Amino acid sequence: MTLLEVLQSTTAYFTKHKIENPRLNAEHLLAHILGLSRMDLYLEFERSLSDDELKPLRELVKRRGQGEPLQHLLGTVEFCGHTFLIDNRAMVPRPETEELVELLQSKIENRKSRIVDVGTGSGVIALSLAANFPEAEVYASDISEDALALARENAVRLGLERIHFQKSDLLESLSERFDLIVANLPYISMKDRYLLAREVLHDPEVALFGGSSGDELVRKLIEEAAQYLNLGGLLALEIGLGQAEGLSDFLRQKNYHDIELKRDYSDTPRFLLARYG
Repeated sequence: MTLLEVLQSTTAYFTKHKIENPRLNAEHLLAHILGLSRMDLYLEFERSLSDDELKPLRELVKRRGQGEPLQHLLGTVEFCGHTFLIDNRAMVPRPETEELVELLQSKIENRKSRIVDVGTGSGVIALSLAANFPEAEVYASDISEDALALARENAVRLGLERIHFQKSDLLESLSERFDLIVANLPYISMKDRYLLAREVLHDPEVALFGGSSGDELVRKLIEEAAQYLNLGGLLALEIGLGQAEGLSDFLRQKNYHDIELKRDYSDTPRFLLARYG
């Protein structure tokens, strides 16, 4: 079969199995197997593929058709201009979280800030901020040893070993005070599990579900963060659908001020920013 024929048949297979963006998925997997860029595929449409090349592709196509995330199959994910390792040890980072990092870059005035990313997962937030603010002192905490191991691998990959990694249930194992506490914590309610895409359910449950209401961990962090923020320090949260009003009220009750609700590019209320002290 030619490269073009394989691409067409894979696209048709993904369409049949209700994979979103079937052609794009097919291109990514084929480029991955052949060691080419997606653009290079278009220059080699007439190339004949051997059985040795097709065998590993068939296995990946089957797994993708069963709902395994594309990023797990590729082993990497692009985030804020960097390539990160990703697998089932941590949640696949979403595009909205890139928007959070972009937002914070405009909020960090002191380039020597002390920053902590709570629930760091694969480390994308902490490492992206560390790359953009080389003078900052950056910490990353997570309750999962597996996630922290993945984050450390990403730190080495990006040459950012200066990050302080700490196993912690939210902030409880940390003793420092911070200018910025940022968190994309689990915020999905257990009762909404049935609404999730097959791909999302491949993420670790500890990275998805925040409790019966979904916002329990976020509320717990809001309470804890007050003890860990420097005067006027910033708390930045990514939140779930329908949580903005309740969490904004909770921040006010806990004496936070300058509370801002920001929408993501799809116009969904997604980020809460607040200062303390």
